[in-house]
Amino acid sequence: MRVIFLDLDKTLIGDDYSPEPAKQIIDELKRRGFRIIFNSSKTRAEQEYYRKALNVEDPFIVETGSAIYIPKNIFPFKFNFTRETQKYFIIELGESYRKIQNVLSEISWVFGLKYYGNSTIEEIMKFTGLPKHLAELAARREYSETIFRWRNEKFVDIIKSKGLTVSKGSRFYNVHGNTNKGKAAHVLLLLYSKLFGDVESYAVGDSFNDFPLFEVVDKAFIVGNLKHPEAVNISSIKEVLEVIE
Repeated sequence: MRVIFLDLDKTLIGDDYSPEPAKQIIDELKRRGFRIIFNSSKTRAEQEYYRKALNVEDPFIVETGSAIYIPKNIFPFKFNFTRETQKYFIIELGESYRKIQNVLSEISWVFGLKYYGNSTIEEIMKFTGLPKHLAELAARREYSETIFRWRNEKFVDIIKSKGLTVSKGSRFYNVHGNTNKGKAAHVLLLLYSKLFGDVESYAVGDSFNDFPLFEVVDKAFIVGNLKHPEAVNISSIKEVLEVIE
C-alpha cells in the first residue's frame, strides 16, 4: 500500500491556483495505486475545493499539520480523535485560531503585521494573488494564521515566547501550535499501517515547512532549489512520475 503526501501551493498547484493542470498528475497517481494526502498550510475549506475539483477522497492535513480530517468511511476500526462532524473524524494537533489571533492582535501594530484576520478580502487577493472565491475560503481559519507583511522579523521570537510555532512557507510566515506537517503525517501513517501493514510513503513539497514531513516518509522530493538531506530535488512535480513506478 502506498501513500503520497502533497503540498499544494508551488508544488501541486501553480501560480494561477487552478486545479486543472494537476488533474493528469492526480489521475496517474491514482492509477498507480497511491492514497493521495494533501498536507498543506491551506484551510479545510480551500482543500475541500481542490479535493472536489481533483476527485480526491482520502484524508487530508490542514494548516501546517494542525489537524487531520479523516472521512468516516476510511478506517474500519476505532481510533482516538478530537471531534467529529457529519463527514469527518478530526484529529486536532494544533492550537485554536482564537488563541493565535489574540497573540497577533497584541503585537500587530508594533511590527506592522498583516494577516488574514486583519485584512480585507481585497487585501488578501493582493497579498496572495488568489482569486476572490479562493481568498474567501482561505480566510476561514481554524488553527493558524499567515503573516503576509511585516516591518522586521523580531515578531517571530515574541510569538514563539507565547508558546506558538512560526514556520516559513514559500513566501509567508505561518503561525500555528506546537505541530508540523511531519507530526500529522506520522499519525496518519500509523493508522494506515494498522489497516494495511506495510506502507510505502512518499512526500512532495517546496518550502521549509515541508522539512519535518520529509523526515517521516520513505522517499521525499523537493520542488526547487532548497536542500534537505532526505529529499531529492526536482524541477516540478511532474518529475515525480518519472522516478516512481
